Amino acid sequence: MNISMRSHYCGLVTEQLQGQQVRLCGWVNRRRDHGGVIFIDLRDREGCVQVVCNPDRANLFAIAESVRNEFCIQIIGEVRLRPSGAENTDMVSGSIEVLCQELNVLNASVTPPFQLDDDNLSETTRLTHRVLDLRRPQMQKNLRLRYRVAMEVRKYLDAAGFIDIETPMLTKSTPEGARDYLVPSRVHDGQFFALPQSPQLFKQLLMVSGFDRYYQITKCFRDEDLRADRQPEFTQIDCETSFMSEQEIRDLFEHMMRTVFKNSLDIALVEPFPVMRYSEAMFRFGSDKPDLRVKLEFTELTDIMRDVDFKVFSGPANSENGRVVALCIPGGANISRSEIDAYTEFVAIYGAKGLAWIKVNALSEGDDFRAGLQSPIIKNIHDVALKTVLQRCGAQAGDLIFFGADRAKIVNDAIGALRLKIGLSEWATRQGIFEQGWKPLWVIDFPMFEYDETNARWVACHHPFTSPKDEHINYLETDPGQCLAKAYDMVLNGSEIGGGSVRIHREEVQRKVFNALKLTDQEAQEKFGFLLDALQYGAPPHGGVAFGLDRIITMMTGADSIRDVIAFPKTQRAQCLLTQAPSPVDEKQLRELHIRVRNPVQTS
Repeated sequence: MNISMRSHYCGLVTEQLQGQQVRLCGWVNRRRDHGGVIFIDLRDREGCVQVVCNPDRANLFAIAESVRNEFCIQIIGEVRLRPSGAENTDMVSGSIEVLCQELNVLNASVTPPFQLDDDNLSETTRLTHRVLDLRRPQMQKNLRLRYRVAMEVRKYLDAAGFIDIETPMLTKSTPEGARDYLVPSRVHDGQFFALPQSPQLFKQLLMVSGFDRYYQITKCFRDEDLRADRQPEFTQIDCETSFMSEQEIRDLFEHMMRTVFKNSLDIALVEPFPVMRYSEAMFRFGSDKPDLRVKLEFTELTDIMRDVDFKVFSGPANSENGRVVALCIPGGANISRSEIDAYTEFVAIYGAKGLAWIKVNALSEGDDFRAGLQSPIIKNIHDVALKTVLQRCGAQAGDLIFFGADRAKIVNDAIGALRLKIGLSEWATRQGIFEQGWKPLWVIDFPMFEYDETNARWVACHHPFTSPKDEHINYLETDPGQCLAKAYDMVLNGSEIGGGSVRIHREEVQRKVFNALKLTDQEAQEKFGFLLDALQYGAPPHGGVAFGLDRIITMMTGADSIRDVIAFPKTQRAQCLLTQAPSPVDEKQLRELHIRVRNPVQTS
């Protein structure tokens, strides 16, 4: 009879198995010698179980004495209840232990470079020894949640009639986006494939092909400038559907996200999600992905600062692209001057030249209302403007008002970041201006284009295949800056977790968009001719959405970094410390690819 090596997972052995023999396999989490009795904490992906090795079995006991942390072993033994008072309520198996009857070392381990329960490891150490790092319970938990979420997505989309279709990993470089990763062709001298930044064009072609509901959980690649939580390769839940309106698409995927959170974490997201126009989000929060847990909003002051003597305010207030706002912090008057100086340095990161402020120590009526205000700037602001500031902010005694005044983008970026820095602090929670929980939001009606001052041309805010609103199509030729798109982002707690749009399905509209982007007809044909041609064959109305799986799992797990939910991630410098990639290749490979390295890597 063929007896299996393992009958149960370690972490799933409970009192229901009392008196039964079990076969367990895993890794030695810790070995403890308690005066002649050896205890082994045996770990696998489901958790730990306590194994007891008694000295009355001499051969078994000798093996138990030899095992060390991370030895891979098999034990056969009988499940029994732990002695009264020795239970461990933190473990599923904490009420039982396994009396070892046979112990086999499947593979010994050298001394690990770190203890797996050490919470103070550097990320460099963890990523260099990623195989061991992945054995840690938290990493096992993170990746298993990732699996469950992916399965919930697949089940939902399958039930909704979506078909999983693979799209190419080697494709054409399309420069209207982020920087491509290029792959040289050996067969075609001097020509290159690109790794896909997204399956965008292929999923649109699938809609033209009649596969009216497509999805794919797929890798995407972007050779972007380095940022803290970006990865050169990331996983996208990519979806596209035909014959649905923008509202129907949003409803479908909002329900998907509620289902995924409920089935994966037993979290009920609000129904329906709030909806906010892009213009409102920027006006109130300075961000197109506002974190609604933070109960702080901008107060618009541009109109009342045009005639003040303070040029820092009146200058932007009278300029075409200028903006002046206030951010009132309830109870903020007790924030110290050194903290204010630190906030001033913080907003400088976003281009702000300074950070004006007023402390409202007391509120009084009449001519002496200034007496309760503390600030170096109030002498330059006339009474009407100053009273209006207090009124619009709803300021109370004990509040602190910060100001942003500059070009609108700088104000939005700087004061928006300040809002989050203050609002996500422990102090904000104590003050009641931060609310724990999950706050989803749809942001809609994005601008179709934004102006690239460096290159003096319009560029697509999302991508150039997004449909303009029907009533704005004429703006493509007359005033692209006024054109709004049928685009939508799903935001959760201040992070964009998904974004999409209704696509252009008419060839003549797509050409108008390319023209607005200063692409000639010849350039458009060379770069996107396959799409333009396909749109002429009765392309259906279609649209879709793509969700960032890595980002969603990071939020669900509360992980510090996106790298904690990816099995084998890259560093901030886009390197794999485990495999030492990227790395040089030999001259023979380069010759086969018709490549000569301009700056060869110096090897010692």
